[in-house]
Amino acid sequence: MNQKTTAPVQTLDGHTPMMQQYLRIKAEHPSTLLFYRMGDFYELFYGDADRAARLLGITLTRRGASAGEPIPMAGVPVHAAEQYLARLIRLGESVAICEQIGDPALAKGPVERKVVRIVTPGTITDAQLLPEREDLLLLALRPGARRLGLAWMSVASGECWLAEVAGSQLPAELDRLRPAEIVLPESLAPSTIPGLLDESRDGAVGAPLARAPDWQFDPERAGRTLRELLQVADLSGYGADELPDALGALGALIDYVSRTQGVAPSHLQALNVHHGDEYLIVDPVARRNLEISETLRGEPAPTLLSVLDQCASSAGSRMLRRWLALPLRSQEAAALRHQGVAALLDTDLASLRSALGRTVDFERIAGRIALRSARPRELAALRDSAGSVEAVETALRQADAGLFAPLIASLAPPTAATTLLARALADEPAALVRDGGVFRPGYDDALDELRAIDDGCDTFLAEMERGERERTGIANLRVGFNNVHGFYIEVTHGQASRVPDDYRRRQTLKNAERYVTPALKAFEDKALSARERALARERELYEQLLDALAEAVAQWQRIGHAIAEIDALACFADRARMLGWVAPEFGAMPGIEIRGGRHPVVEGAVERFVPNDCVLDDRRRTILLTGPNMGGKSTYMRQVALIVFLAHCGSYVPADMCRLGPIDRIFTRIGASDDLAGGRSTFMVEMTEAAAILHAATDRSLVLMDEIGRGTSTFDGLALAHAIASRLLAHNRSFVLFATHYFELTQLAQRYPQAVNRHLAAAEHRGTIAFLHEVRDGPANRSYGLQVARLAGLPAPVVRAAGQLLEALEARARDDDGQIDLFSAGGAGEAESMPLEGHTATAQTGQLAGTAGVESPANGARASDVLSRLAAIDPDQLSARAALELLYELHAQLRG
Repeated sequence: MNQKTTAPVQTLDGHTPMMQQYLRIKAEHPSTLLFYRMGDFYELFYGDADRAARLLGITLTRRGASAGEPIPMAGVPVHAAEQYLARLIRLGESVAICEQIGDPALAKGPVERKVVRIVTPGTITDAQLLPEREDLLLLALRPGARRLGLAWMSVASGECWLAEVAGSQLPAELDRLRPAEIVLPESLAPSTIPGLLDESRDGAVGAPLARAPDWQFDPERAGRTLRELLQVADLSGYGADELPDALGALGALIDYVSRTQGVAPSHLQALNVHHGDEYLIVDPVARRNLEISETLRGEPAPTLLSVLDQCASSAGSRMLRRWLALPLRSQEAAALRHQGVAALLDTDLASLRSALGRTVDFERIAGRIALRSARPRELAALRDSAGSVEAVETALRQADAGLFAPLIASLAPPTAATTLLARALADEPAALVRDGGVFRPGYDDALDELRAIDDGCDTFLAEMERGERERTGIANLRVGFNNVHGFYIEVTHGQASRVPDDYRRRQTLKNAERYVTPALKAFEDKALSARERALARERELYEQLLDALAEAVAQWQRIGHAIAEIDALACFADRARMLGWVAPEFGAMPGIEIRGGRHPVVEGAVERFVPNDCVLDDRRRTILLTGPNMGGKSTYMRQVALIVFLAHCGSYVPADMCRLGPIDRIFTRIGASDDLAGGRSTFMVEMTEAAAILHAATDRSLVLMDEIGRGTSTFDGLALAHAIASRLLAHNRSFVLFATHYFELTQLAQRYPQAVNRHLAAAEHRGTIAFLHEVRDGPANRSYGLQVARLAGLPAPVVRAAGQLLEALEARARDDDGQIDLFSAGGAGEAESMPLEGHTATAQTGQLAGTAGVESPANGARASDVLSRLAAIDPDQLSARAALELLYELHAQLRG
């Protein structure tokens, strides 16, 4: 949360009038930095100055005095303020912008000032501060009796969503939404909401937190506010009445936006109620492991998004991100997108994408019109966009007018508003209203008259310069103007003796003197007054123009949303054509059938990618995948999940053929890393993720399990891996890709007919290994660990020593009848039967005695001795060789 930066004073007594004004305004915004406008600078004082100097690297000074003390201050130029604001926002700061609104000429004390807007991380609307291809979301949270009410909004575009989730779901929602700022009730302690604090950052909040009074989260009050804002009699049409906690959160969110923007968010046109069951669930772990929008190192590329995002417009990129964040569960809805991609592939796709690239960001410009912060050139861009929108509409009609009918209808322009813009704005208006030159000549008579006076300055000055040269005889006399001293007559020092008596000195330069005459001063008063009045008239006309355009905001938003959706579909079509992807097929029968599947990211990074098949159905629900490290097991598993994911996003897929049955969610347990901040070891993280899968996976879930159990001892890991695989097969009955180096697990295929063995092929030649990356039937015959170690650059003596030990271990294993039988002792393969927890020592002794093959008192005594020896051993102190020797001794002791 932002630290408070209040001034170190408690009373206004003794302060100068200007500082009294500053302190009163600052008291209303104690937790934000205050940019206080003074001429061409935004100044910061006291604690704000010190904080800004540290954050921005600007100079901290002490000038003047107030209440008997020097005033700490720092400042940034107005013309460069946006770059400083951007830096502060990235640091999670909020800034209140305090402008001069009074006329200095009429002010008897400090010029009247007020805060016109507050820039916070979640309420940015300026094009210069917003990321073009990402949504910045503001989220409000209201705890309810059983669930958490969430409301989030893209303030820039006006889109808003509601949801109520269980507390355990909050971390997943925050990971999916990645809000830029979170609004909480004042009475709520963040630590009481699991997942709200980012513990990986030493307890720091993952997103900046803002506070709002508890009464602003009242659902009834929120309902009244929304009905007034949306101009509807009730909210039942949106489904919002069923979500009181989310509705309360939205009420606080609207109040927060209104306070920071200075106006109500009238561009909020509709509510999107998010129930959750309409989307394929991909939890944060799976999203991270599949590298959807961020690599495992936290970088933006190479990822699925970086491969896909070739959108022609920034709005299309934002829509693509939303689709990747929320893959559709409904096969019908995803298939409709596939139909759109197919139709665009049969049209002139290049021309369509060219037209999309010429469109403007309708949604965001419309939002700024509603918030009264749109700039003249943005309005001119709306005026000039008609041609590109017509080209997009024509392309859709040629592709499939029936299929794209809803989008074509949304592209209808607001004719009255575009006609007004064409009549009002200059061909190339100024960047800012304050610079003038926004409106077309002939639009307003009063403005034209004032401009005529101002435009006559050059003619008047030229005539005066010629007349004064004739009158004085000074050939190099010059008449000019600057913003500081106004109009002047410049005479060099060498000609100063010839200056007439009516010249009054205005400024002395190194080589000249500047003067003013009564006639020049009279013209100056008239000209400058006309310029100021013209600028004031333009500001007035601009406010009137924004009022008139407000009625067209909803239409421009519809155009923007349609353009974004068309661009995302066109991007899918372009990727399908360029990368050789095919349309997936959906069916009602459970299963996944992929022929010639490829990894969409890895394929582009290697010279030749080996495609592979994957077939899972009711008779074949688990693939036990073995093979060497570096052989491609993880890539194969990920590509299957990504193909399923892409199909549900509405994209074509990297395969020769793809047929999918119903899928409800994707789970992954891939890779391993510890959680130092959370106090969890690598193995604990692995087991936590596995537990989440076992509890939530259904018979329609796709589960990827990669080398589960490797973070602990061999037997512990093997036992857990076997139990987890058995549970997935017998209880969850999910579609599972289970990669392992425990060759003992390949026995599962003998016990469960729904499990099959497959392996990644490799070939060895003269001590070196070649990875074929081809998935073949059956289990792998060896691990090739030593060969991979050699490839990794392990010293040759180490590899040789490991090889010698491996030969010895394998020889002893052959002498001792090979693999462990995981299915002995009365069905120990079942997950529920494997643990010995809860058995008495006698029962455990009996089991050990049974393994010796003879049931007798002598055997029982030997088993007790073995248990005693085992209890006295510290396993962490044993070397691998000592442990092996001990194992043989105990085995021999049991056998007598």
